[in-house]
Amino acid sequence: MESEELYIKPEEKKTIKKPHYGGHRSRLRKRFLENGRRALADYELLEMVLYGAIPRSDVKPLAKNLIAEFGSFAGVVQAEAAQLQKIAGVGEAVLASIKLLEAAAELMLLQKASDAPILQTWDALLNYCKISMAERAQEEFHILFLNNKNRLMLDEMQNRGTVDRTPAYPREVVKRALEIGASSIIIVHNHPSGDPTPSKEDVALTKAIALAANAMNIRLHDHLIVSRSGHFSFKSNELL
Repeated sequence: MESEELYIKPEEKKTIKKPHYGGHRSRLRKRFLENGRRALADYELLEMVLYGAIPRSDVKPLAKNLIAEFGSFAGVVQAEAAQLQKIAGVGEAVLASIKLLEAAAELMLLQKASDAPILQTWDALLNYCKISMAERAQEEFHILFLNNKNRLMLDEMQNRGTVDRTPAYPREVVKRALEIGASSIIIVHNHPSGDPTPSKEDVALTKAIALAANAMNIRLHDHLIVSRSGHFSFKSNELL
């Protein structure tokens, strides 16, 4: 026996309206497929990301709310999970959709940077570091390990600190490079403050790591600081 909730009288079927967002979604997809990303506003791109997570509801209000809260499409994608979950409407499915997009972007840029020796694809490496770290709410200290042909072997986070301080120890950095079999390294960390200017501690740590690495025939190519407003290269600024 059919439930009353599912049963619809034949004479009533003609009066049932399709949800208003159905046509909007179709038009948005068509516009995107025909004209690409530039044909859509940031919130419309985010709408399309959310379709799979919320298949039976209008996601435009949520998309606009997220953009307003985090400032941009990139800000939404790179926001911390805990911050995203504070927004009404962001459940596990929405969070997974957003973080999957972030992971895909990072993987694409990482693979692009790994296709050739790092020193020949510096812009690709820099883009990867900015995408993966610049918007983080806490400092993260990463080491990029390179082989003897300067190809990327591994990007590994060594430490995560407070808003303005990440502990790092030269001996541990060099020890890890030896374990992996790296011939050279690049240090990368972020400044959540938005200012990529190195602190006195950053300068002292870089010199200490360079000395420790050199003693074990491991070369420190550069130390990059990335932030929302830009980046700082120790090598380019003759601090290394």
